[in-house]
Amino acid sequence: MSILSSFNIGVTGLNAAGQSMSVIGDNIANAGTYGFKGSRAEFQDMLSNSLKGIDGGDQIGSGTKLAHVTSQFTQGTVARTNNITDIAINGNGFFQVDAPFGKGYTRDGAFHFDKEGYMVNGDGYKVQGFQPDEKGNITTKTGDIKLGNTTIPATPTSEVTMSMNLDSREPVKKFDPANPEKTSNFNTSVTVYDNVGTARLMTVYYNKAADGANWEYHAMIDGADATGGIPGKMMEMANGQLKFNQKGVLEEEIPGMNSFNFNKGAAPGQKIALNFGASLKEGGTGLDACTQFGSKSSVARHTQDGSSAATLSSMSFNDMGVLTAVYDNGVQRELGQVAVAKFENNEGLFKTGKNLFKETRKSGQAAMGKPGADGRGEVLSKSIEQSNVDIASEFINLMAAQRNFQANTKTITTSDQMLQEVLNIKR
Repeated sequence: MSILSSFNIGVTGLNAAGQSMSVIGDNIANAGTYGFKGSRAEFQDMLSNSLKGIDGGDQIGSGTKLAHVTSQFTQGTVARTNNITDIAINGNGFFQVDAPFGKGYTRDGAFHFDKEGYMVNGDGYKVQGFQPDEKGNITTKTGDIKLGNTTIPATPTSEVTMSMNLDSREPVKKFDPANPEKTSNFNTSVTVYDNVGTARLMTVYYNKAADGANWEYHAMIDGADATGGIPGKMMEMANGQLKFNQKGVLEEEIPGMNSFNFNKGAAPGQKIALNFGASLKEGGTGLDACTQFGSKSSVARHTQDGSSAATLSSMSFNDMGVLTAVYDNGVQRELGQVAVAKFENNEGLFKTGKNLFKETRKSGQAAMGKPGADGRGEVLSKSIEQSNVDIASEFINLMAAQRNFQANTKTITTSDQMLQEVLNIKR
Protein backbone atom coordinates (compact mmCIF):
# COMPACT_ATOMS: atom_id res chain seq x y z
CA MET A 1 0.00 0.00 0.00
CA SER A 2 2.81 2.40 0.86
CA ILE A 3 4.55 1.76 -2.45
CA LEU A 4 1.37 2.55 -4.40
CA SER A 5 0.76 5.68 -2.33
CA SER A 6 4.26 6.88 -3.17
CA PHE A 7 3.19 6.91 -6.84
CA ASN A 8 0.35 9.30 -5.97
CA ILE A 9 2.63 11.46 -3.88
CA GLY A 10 5.07 11.73 -6.78
CA VAL A 11 2.23 12.66 -9.12
CA THR A 12 1.14 15.48 -6.82
CA GLY A 13 4.71 16.73 -6.82
CA LEU A 14 4.81 16.65 -10.63
CA ASN A 15 1.51 18.55 -10.82
CA ALA A 16 2.74 21.12 -8.32
CA ALA A 17 6.01 21.63 -10.20
CA GLY A 18 4.12 21.98 -13.47
CA GLN A 19 1.73 24.53 -11.99
CA SER A 20 4.67 26.44 -10.54
CA MET A 21 6.27 26.44 -14.00
CA SER A 22 3.03 27.89 -15.44
CA VAL A 23 3.00 30.76 -12.95
CA ILE A 24 6.68 31.52 -13.51
CA GLY A 25 6.25 31.27 -17.29
CA ASP A 26 3.35 33.73 -17.17
CA ASN A 27 5.48 36.17 -15.18
CA ILE A 28 8.34 35.91 -17.66
CA ALA A 29 5.98 36.27 -20.64
CA ASN A 30 4.61 39.53 -19.15
CA ALA A 31 7.93 41.03 -18.14
CA GLY A 32 7.36 43.72 -20.78
CA THR A 33 3.65 44.30 -20.10
CA TYR A 34 2.84 47.79 -18.79
CA GLY A 35 1.43 47.78 -15.28
CA PHE A 36 1.63 43.98 -14.97
CA LYS A 37 1.79 42.53 -11.48
CA GLY A 38 3.60 39.21 -11.16
CA SER A 39 2.14 36.24 -9.30
CA ARG A 40 3.51 33.73 -6.82
CA ALA A 41 2.44 30.09 -6.51
CA GLU A 42 1.83 29.02 -2.91
CA PHE A 43 1.61 25.33 -2.02
CA GLN A 44 0.27 23.32 0.91
CA ASP A 45 0.80 19.75 2.05
CA MET A 46 -2.14 17.38 1.67
CA LEU A 47 -4.00 15.53 4.43
CA SER A 48 -1.66 13.02 6.09
CA ASN A 49 -2.35 9.45 7.24
CA SER A 50 -1.90 8.87 10.96
CA LEU A 51 -0.28 5.62 12.14
CA LYS A 52 -1.67 5.83 15.71
CA GLY A 53 -5.11 7.35 15.33
CA ILE A 54 -6.06 10.93 15.99
CA ASP A 55 -4.03 11.07 19.20
CA GLY A 56 -0.81 9.87 17.62
CA GLY A 57 1.98 11.99 16.26
CA ASP A 58 3.29 9.55 13.63
CA GLN A 59 1.93 10.60 10.25
CA ILE A 60 2.77 10.03 6.60
CA GLY A 61 2.16 12.89 4.16
CA SER A 62 0.01 12.53 1.05
CA GLY A 63 1.84 14.98 -1.18
CA THR A 64 1.32 18.63 -2.08
CA LYS A 65 -1.23 20.82 -3.81
CA LEU A 66 -1.46 24.34 -5.19
CA ALA A 67 -3.26 26.40 -2.55
CA HIS A 68 -3.09 29.97 -3.86
CA VAL A 69 -1.74 32.05 -6.73
CA THR A 70 -1.16 35.44 -5.18
CA SER A 71 -0.56 38.64 -7.18
CA GLN A 72 2.40 40.68 -6.00
CA PHE A 73 1.47 44.37 -5.94
CA THR A 74 4.95 45.81 -5.51
CA GLN A 75 5.75 49.03 -7.35
CA GLY A 76 7.00 48.62 -10.90
CA THR A 77 9.67 50.85 -12.38
CA VAL A 78 8.27 54.16 -13.68
CA ALA A 79 9.72 55.06 -17.07
CA ARG A 80 9.51 58.48 -18.71
CA THR A 81 7.82 58.84 -22.12
CA ASN A 82 7.02 61.65 -24.57
CA ASN A 83 3.29 60.93 -24.67
CA ILE A 84 1.28 63.48 -22.69
CA THR A 85 -1.53 60.97 -22.04
CA ASP A 86 0.82 58.39 -20.50
CA ILE A 87 0.36 58.50 -16.73
CA ALA A 88 1.60 56.26 -13.94
CA ILE A 89 0.65 55.75 -10.31
CA ASN A 90 3.55 55.91 -7.89
CA GLY A 91 2.16 54.17 -4.83
CA ASN A 92 -1.09 52.43 -3.98
CA GLY A 93 -4.17 52.54 -6.19
CA PHE A 94 -5.61 51.79 -9.62
CA PHE A 95 -7.07 53.66 -12.57
CA GLN A 96 -10.75 52.94 -13.15
CA VAL A 97 -12.09 52.24 -16.65
CA ASP A 98 -15.57 51.50 -17.92
CA ALA A 99 -15.14 47.87 -19.08
CA PRO A 100 -17.79 45.57 -20.67
CA PHE A 101 -18.14 43.60 -17.42
CA GLY A 102 -18.52 46.77 -15.34
CA LYS A 103 -15.86 48.81 -13.61
CA GLY A 104 -12.34 47.59 -14.36
CA TYR A 105 -9.17 48.57 -12.56
CA THR A 106 -5.70 48.78 -14.03
CA ARG A 107 -2.17 50.00 -13.40
CA ASP A 108 -1.56 50.37 -17.14
CA GLY A 109 -1.65 54.11 -17.82
CA ALA A 110 -1.01 53.99 -21.58
CA PHE A 111 -4.06 56.11 -22.45
CA HIS A 112 -5.07 58.17 -25.47
CA PHE A 113 -8.05 60.14 -26.80
CA ASP A 114 -10.43 58.51 -29.25
CA LYS A 115 -12.17 60.19 -32.18
CA GLU A 116 -15.01 61.38 -29.91
CA GLY A 117 -12.64 63.03 -27.45
CA TYR A 118 -12.90 60.43 -24.68
CA MET A 119 -9.79 59.37 -22.81
CA VAL A 120 -9.52 55.59 -23.26
CA ASN A 121 -7.09 52.73 -22.70
CA GLY A 122 -5.69 50.53 -25.46
CA ASP A 123 -8.95 48.57 -25.74
CA GLY A 124 -11.13 51.67 -25.96
CA TYR A 125 -12.46 51.53 -22.39
CA LYS A 126 -13.22 55.01 -21.05
CA VAL A 127 -11.08 56.29 -18.19
CA GLN A 128 -13.00 57.59 -15.17
CA GLY A 129 -12.23 60.81 -13.34
CA PHE A 130 -13.62 63.82 -11.52
CA GLN A 131 -15.61 66.28 -13.62
CA PRO A 132 -15.24 70.09 -13.77
CA ASP A 133 -18.12 72.49 -13.22
CA GLU A 134 -19.14 75.26 -15.61
CA LYS A 135 -16.33 77.48 -14.33
CA GLY A 136 -13.67 74.80 -14.76
CA ASN A 137 -13.34 73.91 -11.07
CA ILE A 138 -12.87 70.20 -10.35
CA THR A 139 -15.81 68.68 -8.44
CA THR A 140 -16.33 65.33 -6.68
CA LYS A 141 -18.62 64.07 -9.44
CA THR A 142 -17.10 61.16 -11.36
CA GLY A 143 -17.57 60.29 -15.01
CA ASP A 144 -15.80 59.84 -18.33
CA ILE A 145 -12.83 62.12 -18.94
CA LYS A 146 -13.60 63.92 -22.19
CA LEU A 147 -11.69 66.50 -24.15
CA GLY A 148 -14.87 68.30 -25.17
CA ASN A 149 -15.00 71.02 -27.77
CA THR A 150 -11.59 71.98 -29.10
CA THR A 151 -12.75 75.59 -29.52
CA ILE A 152 -13.94 78.00 -26.86
CA PRO A 153 -16.13 81.07 -27.40
CA ALA A 154 -15.01 84.62 -26.90
CA THR A 155 -15.26 86.26 -23.49
CA PRO A 156 -15.99 90.01 -23.48
CA THR A 157 -13.87 92.17 -21.21
CA SER A 158 -15.78 93.20 -18.11
CA GLU A 159 -12.94 94.56 -15.97
CA VAL A 160 -9.47 96.02 -16.40
CA THR A 161 -7.22 96.16 -13.35
CA MET A 162 -4.50 98.82 -13.22
CA SER A 163 -1.44 98.81 -10.98
CA MET A 164 0.38 102.11 -11.41
CA ASN A 165 1.80 105.33 -9.97
CA LEU A 166 0.82 108.85 -10.97
CA ASP A 167 3.55 111.46 -10.47
CA SER A 168 2.50 113.96 -7.77
CA ARG A 169 4.92 116.52 -9.24
CA GLU A 170 2.98 116.82 -12.51
CA PRO A 171 1.40 120.22 -13.33
CA VAL A 172 -2.35 120.72 -13.55
CA LYS A 173 -3.75 120.24 -17.04
CA LYS A 174 -7.21 120.80 -18.51
CA PHE A 175 -8.19 117.80 -20.58
CA ASP A 176 -9.40 118.30 -24.17
CA PRO A 177 -11.03 115.18 -25.73
CA ALA A 178 -10.17 116.49 -29.18
CA ASN A 179 -6.46 116.55 -28.33
CA PRO A 180 -5.93 113.95 -25.56
CA GLU A 181 -2.21 113.40 -26.14
CA LYS A 182 -1.19 116.98 -25.40
CA THR A 183 -3.75 117.76 -22.71
CA SER A 184 -3.09 114.76 -20.45
CA ASN A 185 -0.20 114.14 -18.05
CA PHE A 186 0.08 110.41 -18.71
CA ASN A 187 -1.55 107.65 -20.76
CA THR A 188 -1.43 103.90 -21.11
CA SER A 189 -3.04 101.43 -23.50
CA VAL A 190 -4.52 97.97 -23.01
CA THR A 191 -6.19 95.53 -25.42
CA VAL A 192 -9.78 94.65 -24.54
CA TYR A 193 -12.33 92.38 -26.23
CA ASP A 194 -15.90 92.98 -27.31
CA ASN A 195 -18.70 90.41 -27.02
CA VAL A 196 -17.71 88.64 -30.27
CA GLY A 197 -14.05 88.44 -29.33
CA THR A 198 -12.68 91.23 -31.51
CA ALA A 199 -9.59 92.83 -30.00
CA ARG A 200 -9.88 96.61 -29.43
CA LEU A 201 -7.22 99.01 -28.21
CA MET A 202 -8.34 101.14 -25.26
CA THR A 203 -6.18 104.06 -24.19
CA VAL A 204 -6.63 105.63 -20.75
CA TYR A 205 -5.54 109.27 -20.36
CA TYR A 206 -4.81 110.79 -16.94
CA ASN A 207 -4.70 114.48 -16.13
CA LYS A 208 -4.13 116.21 -12.83
CA ALA A 209 -7.16 118.17 -11.64
CA ALA A 210 -7.09 121.80 -10.47
CA ASP A 211 -7.17 120.95 -6.73
CA GLY A 212 -3.93 118.97 -7.06
CA ALA A 213 -5.29 116.03 -5.06
CA ASN A 214 -7.52 114.50 -7.70
CA TRP A 215 -6.77 112.94 -11.04
CA GLU A 216 -9.22 112.48 -13.86
CA TYR A 217 -9.11 109.49 -16.20
CA HIS A 218 -10.63 109.17 -19.66
CA ALA A 219 -10.89 105.77 -21.41
CA MET A 220 -10.95 106.32 -25.18
CA ILE A 221 -10.89 104.26 -28.36
CA ASP A 222 -10.10 105.14 -31.94
CA GLY A 223 -13.09 106.23 -33.98
CA ALA A 224 -12.42 103.32 -36.36
CA ASP A 225 -13.60 100.95 -33.56
CA ALA A 226 -16.57 103.03 -32.39
CA THR A 227 -20.12 103.23 -33.68
CA GLY A 228 -20.44 106.48 -35.63
CA GLY A 229 -16.77 107.30 -35.04
CA ILE A 230 -14.23 108.89 -37.36
CA PRO A 231 -11.03 106.90 -37.95
CA GLY A 232 -8.05 108.65 -36.38
CA LYS A 233 -10.19 110.62 -33.92
CA MET A 234 -10.38 109.35 -30.32
CA MET A 235 -13.79 108.86 -28.75
CA GLU A 236 -14.41 108.78 -25.00
CA MET A 237 -16.19 105.68 -23.64
CA ALA A 238 -15.62 105.92 -19.88
CA ASN A 239 -14.29 108.40 -17.34
CA GLY A 240 -13.98 109.03 -13.63
CA GLN A 241 -11.83 110.48 -10.84
CA LEU A 242 -9.14 109.19 -8.49
CA LYS A 243 -8.80 110.95 -5.13
CA PHE A 244 -5.56 110.69 -3.13
CA ASN A 245 -4.67 111.89 0.37
CA GLN A 246 -1.54 113.84 1.35
CA LYS A 247 0.46 110.61 1.65
CA GLY A 248 -0.24 109.63 -1.93
CA VAL A 249 -2.65 106.87 -0.88
CA LEU A 250 -5.78 106.21 -2.96
CA GLU A 251 -8.71 107.42 -0.90
CA GLU A 252 -11.59 106.97 -3.31
CA GLU A 253 -12.51 106.04 -6.85
CA ILE A 254 -15.35 108.04 -8.37
CA PRO A 255 -16.55 106.38 -11.59
CA GLY A 256 -18.36 108.41 -14.18
CA MET A 257 -19.75 107.51 -17.60
CA ASN A 258 -19.14 103.94 -18.82
CA SER A 259 -20.55 102.70 -22.13
CA PHE A 260 -18.35 101.14 -24.84
CA ASN A 261 -20.13 101.23 -28.19
CA PHE A 262 -17.92 99.13 -30.43
CA ASN A 263 -18.80 98.73 -34.12
CA LYS A 264 -18.42 95.80 -36.57
CA GLY A 265 -21.14 93.60 -35.10
CA ALA A 266 -20.45 94.15 -31.42
CA ALA A 267 -23.31 94.69 -28.98
CA PRO A 268 -23.77 98.34 -27.91
CA GLY A 269 -23.30 99.59 -24.37
CA GLN A 270 -20.63 97.16 -23.20
CA LYS A 271 -19.53 97.90 -19.62
CA ILE A 272 -15.82 97.68 -18.82
CA ALA A 273 -15.02 98.53 -15.20
CA LEU A 274 -11.66 100.15 -14.50
CA ASN A 275 -10.29 98.85 -11.22
CA PHE A 276 -7.49 100.82 -9.59
CA GLY A 277 -7.25 98.70 -6.44
CA ALA A 278 -8.95 98.75 -3.05
CA SER A 279 -9.16 102.36 -1.86
CA LEU A 280 -9.38 103.47 1.76
CA LYS A 281 -13.10 104.03 1.33
CA GLU A 282 -13.50 100.45 0.14
CA GLY A 283 -11.68 99.13 3.22
CA GLY A 284 -8.33 98.60 1.53
CA THR A 285 -4.89 100.00 2.20
CA GLY A 286 -4.96 102.24 -0.85
CA LEU A 287 -1.44 101.02 -1.68
CA ASP A 288 -2.06 97.76 -3.51
CA ALA A 289 -2.62 99.29 -6.95
CA CYS A 290 -2.76 102.98 -7.86
CA THR A 291 -0.66 105.52 -5.90
CA GLN A 292 0.42 109.17 -6.18
CA PHE A 293 4.07 109.41 -5.18
CA GLY A 294 6.79 111.79 -6.21
CA SER A 295 8.22 109.49 -8.83
CA LYS A 296 7.73 109.13 -12.55
CA SER A 297 4.29 108.03 -13.72
CA SER A 298 4.46 104.37 -14.75
CA VAL A 299 2.36 101.21 -15.03
CA ALA A 300 3.57 98.19 -13.07
CA ARG A 301 1.02 95.90 -14.70
CA HIS A 302 -2.49 95.80 -16.05
CA THR A 303 -4.77 92.80 -16.58
CA GLN A 304 -8.14 92.26 -18.23
CA ASP A 305 -10.52 89.31 -18.09
CA GLY A 306 -11.60 89.06 -21.74
CA SER A 307 -10.39 86.79 -24.51
CA SER A 308 -10.97 86.02 -28.16
CA ALA A 309 -12.38 82.76 -29.47
CA ALA A 310 -9.66 80.14 -29.52
CA THR A 311 -8.77 76.59 -30.48
CA LEU A 312 -6.94 73.97 -28.48
CA SER A 313 -3.16 74.15 -28.84
CA SER A 314 -1.84 71.74 -26.20
CA MET A 315 -2.73 69.59 -23.18
CA SER A 316 -0.92 68.43 -20.08
CA PHE A 317 -1.39 66.46 -16.86
CA ASN A 318 0.04 67.72 -13.60
CA ASP A 319 1.16 65.56 -10.68
CA MET A 320 -2.35 65.66 -9.23
CA GLY A 321 -3.76 64.03 -12.35
CA VAL A 322 -5.52 67.19 -13.53
CA LEU A 323 -5.88 67.46 -17.31
CA THR A 324 -5.37 71.07 -18.40
CA ALA A 325 -6.12 72.33 -21.90
CA VAL A 326 -4.18 75.34 -23.21
CA TYR A 327 -5.77 77.38 -26.01
CA ASP A 328 -4.01 79.57 -28.56
CA ASN A 329 -5.25 82.75 -26.86
CA GLY A 330 -3.44 81.79 -23.64
CA VAL A 331 -6.53 80.63 -21.76
CA GLN A 332 -6.15 77.48 -19.67
CA ARG A 333 -9.04 75.26 -18.60
CA GLU A 334 -9.18 72.15 -16.43
CA LEU A 335 -11.01 69.35 -18.23
CA GLY A 336 -10.99 66.72 -15.49
CA GLN A 337 -8.92 64.90 -12.90
CA VAL A 338 -7.97 61.23 -13.03
CA ALA A 339 -9.55 59.28 -10.17
CA VAL A 340 -7.57 56.68 -8.21
CA ALA A 341 -9.31 53.63 -6.71
CA LYS A 342 -8.08 52.13 -3.46
CA PHE A 343 -8.94 48.67 -2.07
CA GLU A 344 -8.62 47.23 1.41
CA ASN A 345 -7.09 44.04 -0.01
CA ASN A 346 -5.37 44.29 -3.38
CA GLU A 347 -4.58 40.55 -3.34
CA GLY A 348 -8.31 39.84 -3.40
CA LEU A 349 -8.76 41.39 -6.86
CA PHE A 350 -9.60 39.09 -9.76
CA LYS A 351 -7.58 39.22 -12.98
CA THR A 352 -9.77 39.46 -16.09
CA GLY A 353 -7.03 39.79 -18.71
CA LYS A 354 -6.22 42.86 -20.82
CA ASN A 355 -4.28 44.30 -17.84
CA LEU A 356 -7.53 44.62 -15.88
CA PHE A 357 -8.74 43.58 -12.46
CA LYS A 358 -12.25 43.54 -11.05
CA GLU A 359 -13.32 43.81 -7.46
CA THR A 360 -14.46 40.81 -5.41
CA ARG A 361 -15.80 40.23 -1.93
CA LYS A 362 -12.24 39.52 -0.79
CA SER A 363 -10.88 42.79 -2.20
CA GLY A 364 -13.66 44.98 -0.84
CA GLN A 365 -15.29 47.81 -2.75
CA ALA A 366 -13.30 50.46 -4.56
CA ALA A 367 -12.88 53.75 -2.71
CA MET A 368 -12.51 56.48 -5.32
CA GLY A 369 -10.44 59.54 -4.49
CA LYS A 370 -7.98 62.08 -5.77
CA PRO A 371 -4.31 61.19 -6.34
CA GLY A 372 -2.16 61.52 -3.24
CA ALA A 373 -5.15 61.62 -0.87
CA ASP A 374 -5.77 59.16 1.98
CA GLY A 375 -3.00 56.72 1.12
CA ARG A 376 -3.44 56.80 -2.65
CA GLY A 377 -0.37 57.11 -4.85
CA GLU A 378 0.52 60.23 -6.75
CA VAL A 379 0.06 60.43 -10.51
CA LEU A 380 3.09 61.04 -12.71
CA SER A 381 2.55 62.57 -16.15
CA LYS A 382 4.44 61.50 -19.28
CA SER A 383 5.30 58.29 -17.46
CA ILE A 384 4.37 54.63 -17.63
CA GLU A 385 4.67 51.92 -15.00
CA GLN A 386 6.49 48.86 -16.23
CA SER A 387 6.01 45.26 -15.11
CA ASN A 388 7.20 44.50 -11.59
CA VAL A 389 8.58 41.11 -12.69
CA ASP A 390 12.26 40.60 -11.83
CA ILE A 391 13.64 38.43 -14.64
CA ALA A 392 16.66 37.31 -12.63
CA SER A 393 14.51 36.10 -9.74
CA GLU A 394 12.11 34.34 -12.10
CA PHE A 395 14.97 32.45 -13.76
CA ILE A 396 16.12 31.25 -10.34
CA ASN A 397 12.57 30.17 -9.51
CA LEU A 398 12.38 28.46 -12.91
CA MET A 399 15.47 26.40 -12.17
CA ALA A 400 14.12 25.47 -8.72
CA ALA A 401 10.81 24.33 -10.25
CA GLN A 402 12.70 22.26 -12.81
CA ARG A 403 14.71 20.56 -10.06
CA ASN A 404 11.51 19.87 -8.13
CA PHE A 405 10.01 18.28 -11.21
CA GLN A 406 13.08 16.12 -11.75
CA ALA A 407 13.09 15.08 -8.08
CA ASN A 408 9.46 13.97 -8.22
CA THR A 409 10.07 11.95 -11.38
CA LYS A 410 12.80 10.21 -9.41
CA THR A 411 10.25 9.34 -6.72
CA ILE A 412 8.00 7.72 -9.31
CA THR A 413 10.77 5.77 -11.08
CA THR A 414 12.14 4.52 -7.77
CA SER A 415 8.67 3.44 -6.65
CA ASP A 416 8.26 1.66 -9.97
CA GLN A 417 11.51 -0.23 -9.44
CA MET A 418 10.41 -1.28 -5.96
CA LEU A 419 7.06 -2.49 -7.28
CA GLN A 420 8.86 -4.45 -9.97
CA GLU A 421 10.90 -6.21 -7.29
CA VAL A 422 7.67 -7.21 -5.56
CA LEU A 423 6.34 -8.68 -8.81
CA ASN A 424 9.57 -10.62 -9.28
CA ILE A 425 9.07 -12.48 -5.98
CA LYS A 426 6.47 -14.73 -7.68
CA ARG A 427 9.02 -15.82 -10.23
